[in-house]
Amino acid sequence: MTDSRLDHVAVHLPDDHAARALAKDAREGLSSNPKTLPPKWFYDARGSELFEEITRLPEYYPTRAEREILAARADEIAGLTGACTLVELGSGSSEKTRLLLDALRRNETLEHIVALDVSESALRDASAALAEEYPGVQVSGVVGDFTEHLALLPGESPRLVAFLGGTIGNFLPGERAEFLSTIRGVLRPGEWLLLGTDLVKDEETLVQAYDDAQGVTAEFNRNVLRVLNRELSADFALDDFAHVAVWDADNEWIEMRLRARRPVTATIADLGLSIDFAEGEEMRTEVSAKFRRERVAGELAAAGLTLEHWWTDVAGRFALSLARAE
Repeated sequence: MTDSRLDHVAVHLPDDHAARALAKDAREGLSSNPKTLPPKWFYDARGSELFEEITRLPEYYPTRAEREILAARADEIAGLTGACTLVELGSGSSEKTRLLLDALRRNETLEHIVALDVSESALRDASAALAEEYPGVQVSGVVGDFTEHLALLPGESPRLVAFLGGTIGNFLPGERAEFLSTIRGVLRPGEWLLLGTDLVKDEETLVQAYDDAQGVTAEFNRNVLRVLNRELSADFALDDFAHVAVWDADNEWIEMRLRARRPVTATIADLGLSIDFAEGEEMRTEVSAKFRRERVAGELAAAGLTLEHWWTDVAGRFALSLARAE
């Protein structure tokens, strides 16, 4: 075997990509009725720290449940797929990813790790760590947006694309359909998608997972206002907004919102915008869809992917789906 190596980091985003995207989302979302912001803007350095804290909270089960499934099924996944390339849509730095990588290495098929992330610094750190930890394995980093740059992913066939953490739930139904179709367009027939989805369950469990007793999720939610203040010279007062988590039974998703505690006027200087909130007015900051097996199978099938295997944790809270490209 050759020594492990970080093959290269391919950058497909301009330096000002995040700034331009945030400005566009803020202008459009805060000028709409009702007001919205995409959840990706939670995740600056502070937001990422807060989310890591959330994953350790007793109320937030998805991370533990998904890890439980991977610990039990990673070797089976490796054997079923025979993947020589693992593509992770994310930084590739998580413990869960290593469960898959270790299983593929035990299966003696792992040759190439491809990690995609929008953050170049996070990607370089994660890719360098993977190159050190997996001797003889090629590591490639791709700085890009997984809604735009999937067609540029390298890797030898058969490839296993992993999209974990239930992140698919942050897409609205039309966005999910487009995303899954794009995945199918990238995969060659016989290649695989491993998809993590949180499952529909009782309302109390769901709401508590997004509104913990310690208030960490509330701070995480309000962090989007810090991002606007810092990046767009806004003047939001965080204490003016309450964190709200609501279960929408019709759409089967959790909505996180920020509710104005009093009439608020905020200025976003870099956009030349003045934004008014009435007392009690809410801004949606996240949708987190929850799934049933039939919906997952149907949405995969509509994209040209066949659900081959479905695993849940013992409590039936979370699922991993292994789908094959037809």
